[in-house]
Amino acid sequence: MNLLHLNDQPGAYPPSLYAAQSGEGDKRSPLGGDRRADVAVIGAGYTGLSAALHLARQGLSVVVLEAHRVGFGASGRNGGQIGSGQRQEVDWLEQHLGAEAARRLWDLGEEAKALTRALAAEAGVSVRDGIAHACRTPSEVDHARHMADHLARHYGYDQVTPLDRDRLAEALGSNVYAGGDLDRGAGHVQPLALAVGLARLAEAAGATICERSEVIDIIHAARAGQESRISTRDGSLRAGHVILACNGYLGRLDRHVAARVMPINNYIVATRPLGSDFPEILPQRNAVADTKFVVNYWRLDDERRLVFGGGETVTYRFPRDIRAVVRPHLLSVYPQLKGVELTHAWGGTLAITMNRMPCFARPAPNCLSASGYSGHGVALATLAGRLMAEAVAGQAGRFDVMAAVPTRAFPGGAMLRQPLLVAGMAWFGLRDRLGF
Repeated sequence: MNLLHLNDQPGAYPPSLYAAQSGEGDKRSPLGGDRRADVAVIGAGYTGLSAALHLARQGLSVVVLEAHRVGFGASGRNGGQIGSGQRQEVDWLEQHLGAEAARRLWDLGEEAKALTRALAAEAGVSVRDGIAHACRTPSEVDHARHMADHLARHYGYDQVTPLDRDRLAEALGSNVYAGGDLDRGAGHVQPLALAVGLARLAEAAGATICERSEVIDIIHAARAGQESRISTRDGSLRAGHVILACNGYLGRLDRHVAARVMPINNYIVATRPLGSDFPEILPQRNAVADTKFVVNYWRLDDERRLVFGGGETVTYRFPRDIRAVVRPHLLSVYPQLKGVELTHAWGGTLAITMNRMPCFARPAPNCLSASGYSGHGVALATLAGRLMAEAVAGQAGRFDVMAAVPTRAFPGGAMLRQPLLVAGMAWFGLRDRLGF
């Protein structure tokens, strides 16, 4: 099953609010003929574009191969949240990896935020501050309070404020949650605008980006110092290094990584501009994510549209009516929006791992891969590009910190995991609906 072509039109952005706001943008030519570069980057999302930018600024020749358009995948469709730390909280990291490794991973996560903010500013893309975390149960509220104290005491991070039920309701404009916290050091951004901005920065640094250049085959070099050969339908590229930045669209390009990185779909809707209506909704313009297994996440954009993501399906094909999938989740938080027009609805494919930590790997002697950000990729994917650029330059220490985090293969591997995904998503979806 090729997810690159299952749900979308060739070489076209999905009908998202982000695409409508960004327009068609710069169209780039496909790869043609037989070319050579120091580094071939496969995928023009945050990971690949950041890698290309940092490699080009090191003076290396870089060609990025993108099957559709810059930011076509999860990078151009997501909720835009720039979260703190890693996908797993530091108590999980401490328990499973030890205090020293947890600290290194936390610091890398914080660097990821700073890098993303800096590159967004360089590209002229605005970032708003603040993400609230909405807890469904008193025990989750207690854990959030404990983690805020733990981060302040042991990590020097004092940006998280615990919120009781009333204060969270005031911040959200909804009283359905038991409490939570507000992370003032986190932020949110228009995600496709960020991807397009990174592409322009990379090109200004000397990288070449080829759109509509789906990779159909890679012949990896047998040993370091040799060249790999990457083939598309219209051309080929020889390169001394290869970076796989495909995330949920990796497909058959590397089965070892694909067995550890599971594509899943998620769905987002956007309301009409709310104007002065519903002033209680997100009065401080913070983004929000809740604690459901299939997370609800939302934010107001600059036009005061509510951009709300949530809902799950158990097949890779998008539903015919995405609005019908997401609307119940939106109304469960904001019943006052019943009847408000949903002007845009779209789906996207992200990728998760078994432990929700990203999968950094070396699939071949001259090949690096990073993927499986599990919903925490805006900042971490951007950092991953920098870390892979460092590793290509011979400074692999920080890449190795991430690669040392174990990522197990899903049961069934790359070929048989989809039936297990169906069962698992159905089970966790039921748990969410029952409030467990």
